[in-house]
Amino acid sequence: MRGRGAAENPPNRFEPYVYEPLPEVPAEDSPGPRTQFFIDRSRSLITRNDSPDVGFTYSINPYRGCEHGCIYCFARPTHEYLGWSSGLDFETKILVKLNAPQLLREELSSPQWCRDVLAMSGVTDCYQPVERHLRLTRACLEVLAEFRQPVAVVTKNHLVCRDKDLLAELARYQAACVCISLTTLDADLAGRMEPRTSRPAARLAAMAELAQAGIPVGVLTAPIIPGLNDHEIPAILQAAAEHGASFAGYIILRLPYALKDLFDSWLQRHYPHQRAKVLSRLRELREGKLYDAQWGTRMTGTGPIADAIASLFRAAARRSGLDKPQPRLSAAHFRVPGRSHQGSLFTD
Repeated sequence: MRGRGAAENPPNRFEPYVYEPLPEVPAEDSPGPRTQFFIDRSRSLITRNDSPDVGFTYSINPYRGCEHGCIYCFARPTHEYLGWSSGLDFETKILVKLNAPQLLREELSSPQWCRDVLAMSGVTDCYQPVERHLRLTRACLEVLAEFRQPVAVVTKNHLVCRDKDLLAELARYQAACVCISLTTLDADLAGRMEPRTSRPAARLAAMAELAQAGIPVGVLTAPIIPGLNDHEIPAILQAAAEHGASFAGYIILRLPYALKDLFDSWLQRHYPHQRAKVLSRLRELREGKLYDAQWGTRMTGTGPIADAIASLFRAAARRSGLDKPQPRLSAAHFRVPGRSHQGSLFTD
């Protein structure tokens, strides 16, 4: 289906009904689904997680669902909590939090806010296509810049460069960094796997533009899919280093809930000759299963293949100069606009 990662809507594990399209309907009579947008009237924005595997505790997400359509996205099953599917629904039914900037301002102004680092795109990409028009992510960054609140942004869209002025302002106070997710250097593979994201060359260009603006930028090779893109690790890290990246990380493919069948169907459509090898290696990483949610290993897998990937990544990172830790962000200059702060003469 042109421009979509999934081609179907698998059953929702919480719902008793399954909706299936009529079989053998001519293509002209069953056009691809259009993206729909819905208002999310959440009363809070900052969310907290207690996972030891995630590199942040607090995050904000202006959008739920993601039009990028990445077939491997671990967030797809979250759409089932809304009564929808992990498949096409996830990339065609997008919830937007129009009040996100106002909620963020209120929560950062609260005495209860602990001033910890915030992650943007902890679940879905904050720079997905509709952000060009709604500008919710930019409005949130404007709030963060006012408060000098540290933020780590993860995205796979060149649109992040639009906001380099705000990110550079935060970076002046050691309060911003950006991780560009780069899964492959193969534009054809990216087009099939991540249909509405920026292509690899554009993501590398974004790294260079952000680095030139003085913003710490890193590369996240996620997900690594053994048998499909793991051989690209050295080339990805070298290209990222040449375009200004200063640190790197990786995550092994995760396939929770309906994502297993979605990814399998995608392999059958696009890479049938590699399907058996990919699935076999994924099972070797998870002790015979396609996914194991065990904390401590769900992001990396276990066994010889996991060890080989880790060794390859470490060697490639060292060779390209990316074997440095992610910059430590600081809330030392945090402030609540309009509120006097003792010692502000020394920090402003």
